[in-house]
Order: sequence, then C-alpha cells, then structure tokens
Amino acid sequence: MAEEIINRVANSKLVVFDLEDFYPEGKRIVFDIKDWLYEGFVLREKDFREKVKNYNWSQHQDQYVALTCSTDAIVPAWAFMLITLQLQPYTKKTVLGNLEALETEIYQEIIANLDTKIYKDKPVIIKGCSKKPVPDSALIMVSNKLKPVVKSILFGEACSSVPLFKR
Repeated sequence: MAEEIINRVANSKLVVFDLEDFYPEGKRIVFDIKDWLYEGFVLREKDFREKVKNYNWSQHQDQYVALTCSTDAIVPAWAFMLITLQLQPYTKKTVLGNLEALETEIYQEIIANLDTKIYKDKPVIIKGCSKKPVPDSALIMVSNKLKPVVKSILFGEACSSVPLFKR
C-alpha cells in the first residue's frame, strides 16, 4: 500500500503574500500632451489652455492616468498641474511619468496603509511571479513594511523560495 502524500506547504504556518491580491482594478492610460504643443515642442499658453478647456475630461472616469510628454519639449510644471486639476474629479489617481511610475505610486499608497498585524511573528513568503504589472519597487516597499513584524521573509514560491530575512 502506497503512503499518503502530505502537502507540507499547505500544513505549514507559512503565509504567502501576493502583491497581485492588492492590485486595484481600473484602466491605466498614458496621457501624452505632445499633441497639445505647437509642432510637439512649444507650449503656447493660450492654445494650450483652449485645448484644456475644450477637452472631455469625463472620459477618464475611474481611470489611473500617467501624465507625460514624449517629446523633448520643456514643459512648465503648471501645465501638468492644470491638467491634473481637470482630471481630479474623474480619475482614481493621476501621476507625472510613465505606467511604471503610476503602478509604483498606486502600490506605495496600498502598502503604506497595509495592516501588518496578521503577519506578526509568522514566516512570510513574498510571491515573485505575477500576471499583473506589479513593479519591482513594490517588492522592496513590502519587504520594508513586513520586516519589523514577521518572523522571516522568503521570496518566490513555496516549493522554491529564497530566504531573505530571519529574526
């Protein structure tokens, strides 16, 4: 008679922390202002303000927006501020930068508000692979957040993890 196979990982006290579980739903977009600049490089204030005034901002309802200018134009800070103020009633979050900067800021807020009590004195494995765009910086942020409370931190999958910290 064959021995019963026991899943030791499932029976262990190991807690899997998956950043994907915290990924907020919502469309992410890059809002590039280059098309609002004269020849893609010069911001003419009157023309720019007219474009801001006539744009349908409500189309960005519940979106996450990364503001950028993909040309080498020198854009004054007030231009991005003006757009942000128009987007604010509609978007979930607006940042200056690319999609990675957007995801980083989203996770920064989530991790800052993370309740770590459930991880107190437990071995935690931070899952490494994800199907969603979880930035590497979020792994660093969550490591710093968990270190003061956990017994240990591992990285990867339960079957092949890398030990990183042990109290």
